[in-house]
Amino acid sequence: MTRKQEQKQKRQDHRDAGPTAEPIADQTGRVYVVTGASGGLGLATCRALARRGARVVLAVRDPEKGRRAAASITTETPGAHLEVRPLDLADLASVRAFADALRADHTHIDVLVNNAGIMAPPHGTSPQGHELQFATNHLGHFALTGLLLDLLTAGTDPRVVTVSSPNHRQGRLDLDGPKSADGPGGYSPMGHYNRSKLANAVFGHQLHLRLTAAGSKVRSVLAHPGYTATGLQHGTPVRAVRLLYGRLLSPLAQSPEAGARSQLYAATEPGVSGGEFIGPGGAGELRGAPTRVALAPRATDEHTGRLLWELSERLTEVRYPLPAPRTS
Repeated sequence: MTRKQEQKQKRQDHRDAGPTAEPIADQTGRVYVVTGASGGLGLATCRALARRGARVVLAVRDPEKGRRAAASITTETPGAHLEVRPLDLADLASVRAFADALRADHTHIDVLVNNAGIMAPPHGTSPQGHELQFATNHLGHFALTGLLLDLLTAGTDPRVVTVSSPNHRQGRLDLDGPKSADGPGGYSPMGHYNRSKLANAVFGHQLHLRLTAAGSKVRSVLAHPGYTATGLQHGTPVRAVRLLYGRLLSPLAQSPEAGARSQLYAATEPGVSGGEFIGPGGAGELRGAPTRVALAPRATDEHTGRLLWELSERLTEVRYPLPAPRTS
């Protein structure tokens, strides 16, 4: 992007911000866990929360990169309350180790932001043998949320914010076959990304239904950032994806700070209800101030929700102490 385009984008981001972008209410004393916190949306989220006094746990795959991210926050906000902890969401053993270590040092957390994700890598599998995008974007967050649910229950105004994407509307879940964890047909980098984002949406909605059925005070909220320039687009080795999202469409992209507004709104706004989906309010939900947007019908399908939940519990060996929602 040229300097002129960058200046134009900054002016547009400022116009898009609207009254809901700032200020975030004072967050002093509240404990946040943010996955994928070393860059992009995650770092922007941590930076905004630290600015408002929150104690933020930066959950990162690369601890050194996480420490550099934390240092950049404290440069801007001296005295920020930050912790950097290693977490590889693709590896369920790492997820359990992270949860155990967090529990040893904290009696509660108030908000978990399931932000981390990968986009369109070549075909790969997790240490447990699951397709890498489904494992990282969905299974890791499913396991993490279940393992931290007791700490969330002990929190004040506790929330789980799961970050999906408009791409969830293009995703497809085939959960009846023996290879359900691998997805339908052959491997498609973007097809499997869309699938993982649909899984995020189904999970967030199904979690809301189960928390409600249990009478839990924990709220499950979904969010998406619209079209935001992050390392996801530039980091993928798939040339067509890099060209489309990383170059051709880059003038349309928001900054990470603008893109993070939806998940910050979902995490902090007092009026947000469980089960809501927060995204940008501009044309095509690409950018703009946070507002309530619609989930795809397939994300709220009862049968799909039950099958994905049962599959996820089986693959992660994490069982939630929550009743299944009543079917209509």
